[in-house]
Amino acid sequence: MTHTTIKTDNAPAAIGPYSQGVGLSGLVFCSGQLPVAPDTGEVPVGIGAQTHQSLKNVAAVLAAGGASLDSVVKTTVFVKDLGQFAEMNKVYASYFGENAPARSTVEVARLPKDVLVEIEAIAYVTSRA
Repeated sequence: MTHTTIKTDNAPAAIGPYSQGVGLSGLVFCSGQLPVAPDTGEVPVGIGAQTHQSLKNVAAVLAAGGASLDSVVKTTVFVKDLGQFAEMNKVYASYFGENAPARSTVEVARLPKDVLVEIEAIAYVTSRA
């Protein structure tokens, strides 16, 4: 079975030896997306703004692989402080609504670039990229 590497300029480039995403058997596996603006490299301030940017980056990688936020079946959210869960969750819910995917949320000691959130996703392909 062969997988395809997914790469887009609409999300930040990988900062290590990994792909932004991988396509395999009709699925897209989106690597954890930091809240970095792909055009400027800037990180917004606050968990809410960072959650927005991370999800925009996830959406861009998914689109490059022929998927979308509507086809996400599983996410993992890594947060630096679970005390900020409610604010992150409010923004997250605005992207997924009632048909939200399965999700795990994990508090971590530290994330790359000292951001507050990182989000990864698995989705099914809905169109040709």
